[in-house]
Amino acid sequence: MWFKNLAIYRLTEAFTLTPTELEEKLQSLRFKPCSPSETFSYGWTSPLGRGSEQLIHQANGFMMLCATKEEKVLPTTVVNEMTAERITEKEDQEARKLSKKERSELKDQIIFELLPRAFSFSKKTFAYIDPKGGWLIVDAASAKKAEELISFLRKNLGSLPLVPVSTKEKPVSTMTQWLLQNETPADVLIEDECELRAPEEAGGIIRCKRQDLAAPEVKNHLDTGKQVIKLAISWSDRLSFIVDENLSIKRLKFLDLIQDQVADTETDSAEEQFDVDFTIMSQELSSFLPRLVELFGGENIN
Repeated sequence: MWFKNLAIYRLTEAFTLTPTELEEKLQSLRFKPCSPSETFSYGWTSPLGRGSEQLIHQANGFMMLCATKEEKVLPTTVVNEMTAERITEKEDQEARKLSKKERSELKDQIIFELLPRAFSFSKKTFAYIDPKGGWLIVDAASAKKAEELISFLRKNLGSLPLVPVSTKEKPVSTMTQWLLQNETPADVLIEDECELRAPEEAGGIIRCKRQDLAAPEVKNHLDTGKQVIKLAISWSDRLSFIVDENLSIKRLKFLDLIQDQVADTETDSAEEQFDVDFTIMSQELSSFLPRLVELFGGENIN
């Protein structure tokens, strides 16, 4: 359950639904497996897993939810081969070339025929709402995956006023200065990974891993105008992660200080352990997110 990525959104209006009210609204779009003719299915499932029907898990005012997406898998080569065979057969029978529209219709027909026999796989996306702090956080490595969950949530709620978090200073500029000056705020430690990009359109990209980022070769790239678009850092010996130019957090790790809190808490069930993990994680992030924004000049509120 521990989030590995943070897609960070600011709620632009107060979120006033209680966990019970939110649960009721999500019920109408509860997850259902794909029917034989569907290519995918998307819906809400319990954050606690198959043993629970509860769609919202609440802890200390934070509300966790989980979306599940099931997709059918049809190998492209199989579809293309069958389509080609079907086109050849029909053209021979009718002694003419099929139009582009007819070829497309044949392909759609084959896909429809194969779907009931296709393999399927499912993926879960977790998110939580922090009404007091005014955040919605999605555990998603891509903006597309995060927006998919948000769009689906809006279907239930009618509206959900929020925007991606934005700061007064561009993360690229701040991170570049950290490396150029070899100086960071006291609670930030630069680690051994970064990505640099030349500012011009289609500029070159340099990726550094397991590298001393204070080394002359890295500074040489910065001196020629390259900018930091991704940087691995740790915060207060509590979290380590990669932050990118859009203020997205990737490869998030909760360090020993946090894991020790978890280890010191005794639980009797998987549900109790989930509750402990979620409580500790959400409280830690509620302290971290305002500081993250502050590191880049404060929040840009339009």
